[in-house]
Amino acid sequence: MTGGLLAVSDPHIGYPENRRIVADLRPDTAADWLMVAGDVAERFEDVAWALRPLAARYTKVVRAPGNHERWTPPDDPVRLRGEERYRTPVELRRSIGVLTPEDPYAVWTGPGGPVTVAPLFLLYDDTFRPRGTATKAEALAAAYAAGVVCTDEMLLHPDPYPDRETRCRARIEESERRLGERDPKLPTVLINHFPLRRDPTHVPRHPEFALWCGTERTADWHLRHRAAAVVHGHLHIPRRTVADGVPFEEVSLGHPREWAPRGGPVGPRRILPRGRA
Repeated sequence: MTGGLLAVSDPHIGYPENRRIVADLRPDTAADWLMVAGDVAERFEDVAWALRPLAARYTKVVRAPGNHERWTPPDDPVRLRGEERYRTPVELRRSIGVLTPEDPYAVWTGPGGPVTVAPLFLLYDDTFRPRGTATKAEALAAAYAAGVVCTDEMLLHPDPYPDRETRCRARIEESERRLGERDPKLPTVLINHFPLRRDPTHVPRHPEFALWCGTERTADWHLRHRAAAVVHGHLHIPRRTVADGVPFEEVSLGHPREWAPRGGPVGPRRILPRGRA
């Protein structure tokens, strides 16, 4: 085997079981790349603990951050919020050899390539509203009534933007610009913590949670940016869906209480060359 483009998301190493899994991750071949689609941990020191050895083992590690890394927990000695909490760790990731959404996109030239590997950080804008709700206020009220409210409401701050919708719009505009500058002859592998389409959010037991899962503005990005595959996490439901012939890979490890009933954790998914669902 000559190497593969692998992906995992939501390792949540705050759980001891998951921490051991991440500590044991090894490439199948010396040429493997690993894409990490967010929610490694909440604390800077834990994210570095996980990514530093992975960067040493895999030929390249490409990371799209999740919402948990952007939280400001009350017991975290690092008190940065919002955009500062996003930007400050970028230099740390670069120093240990991990590519971020702010770096030039890398090109995978192994089996299934060449493709442009594009990590994204797009957040959400409250357009994934459950049926029967016409406004954000109605959707949020329904979520509170159902007892299904994302912790982002308390710990993920939009600073210096007035709200998360505005910050999401800024991230989309910046990502559109960057994607427009890539080599148009190459297809892409798009990596984002949140799903780019609403379809995957129809599966979770609580539809109210979709409010914190993405934006309708990216529903056609797999076509506009010639995606060979789209990688995401966040939902903790590892599976493959297909839209317009493009595979959307949900690659979450998730919490132990979620993967234990499935017979054990799911390891990194092979994206290219195309693996099984």
